[in-house]
Amino acid sequence: MTHTPSRRVAVVNSAQTVLTPAWSDRQHVDLISEAVDGALKGTGLRIEDVDFVIDSGSDFLDGRSISNCGFLGAMGAHHKEESRVEEDGLWSLSYAHDKIAGGSAKVGLVIAYSKPSESDVRNFWTGLLEPFLQRPVGLDQFSAAGLYAQRYLATAGLKVDDLSAVSRRAWELAVANPYVDVAEVPTDQAFWNDAVSTPLRASDLARPVDGAVAVLLAGADVADQVTSTPVWLTGLGSAIDQHFLAAREPDTLPACEAAARTALRMAGVDDVRSFDLAEVSATSTVGELMVLEALGLADPHRGLDAYAGATAVNQSGGALPADVIMATGLVRLHEAASRLANRTGYESPGATSALVHGTGGFAMQNHCVVTMEVAS
Repeated sequence: MTHTPSRRVAVVNSAQTVLTPAWSDRQHVDLISEAVDGALKGTGLRIEDVDFVIDSGSDFLDGRSISNCGFLGAMGAHHKEESRVEEDGLWSLSYAHDKIAGGSAKVGLVIAYSKPSESDVRNFWTGLLEPFLQRPVGLDQFSAAGLYAQRYLATAGLKVDDLSAVSRRAWELAVANPYVDVAEVPTDQAFWNDAVSTPLRASDLARPVDGAVAVLLAGADVADQVTSTPVWLTGLGSAIDQHFLAAREPDTLPACEAAARTALRMAGVDDVRSFDLAEVSATSTVGELMVLEALGLADPHRGLDAYAGATAVNQSGGALPADVIMATGLVRLHEAASRLANRTGYESPGATSALVHGTGGFAMQNHCVVTMEVAS
């Protein structure tokens, strides 16, 4: 049974750092502080007005246990309630939404960050695997993406060359995004042509980047006072798939479908293609196509059609050029909310609604979907 919260919750502001392959001259605290300062700027709210902080990050990626305790000052979380969600930041946002909607707080700050440049990303993903049957056979994030791709391409009747349209579009949009550190679409022929996880090429896999993002949430009584364009959270849903890769569906994402159904039901939306914007996460080109189909933005095995649909998909470039592990979904929400609020540099005339998706876990095991709207 879906519960409609008694208090509406809105994104009143958000900010992110530039997303780059390696912030070699900045620490976690520097990135987090920049995002938090940006989220508070212009709202009239101070860190003292924030009732609680919820952050997303990974001890494994950070290289230390309970790593968030070292960043509490940068988060502004001293002497107030703070919680850690070891999953993509979109799950932290759901947690924060429920606290405000339930009446236990008025203002919340959600933060997500990572510096995968300081870690072995391959070991991070492999470390999520069951250690006795899956890990010893050499399964990793790349080989899992390749297995999904082989089955998807065969069922959809596509060739691997068809995937280049997805990655080229993503990189071209990323070049136009000032918050993604990429000057031009890669020209290295090996990047586009050499298989790294058959049949996928390097261009088909998401690029890990360093960065941080912060989102400021507030209940209606506060939101209407601090911004003329509150972005209202209307629906939220999440779901988790089977842990064992062999137990999952070969070319669909049922957990993503389930998360979308919950969010759409809560939002009271019947037609997912009625959203003006969609920002989705994925770890590969095939993963992005499967997400678009699971969300209902394209028919099964027709994910390529979504880019020509009425809903503008990943105008930011999406996760393929910039995958901030543990923060990618929250970056997608920041991008969509900024466009709905018509902030400078994010102008999307006429857009009043958005669908946001985040994913986590090994081989996109977990999915979270959020819907948003602004007054038209």
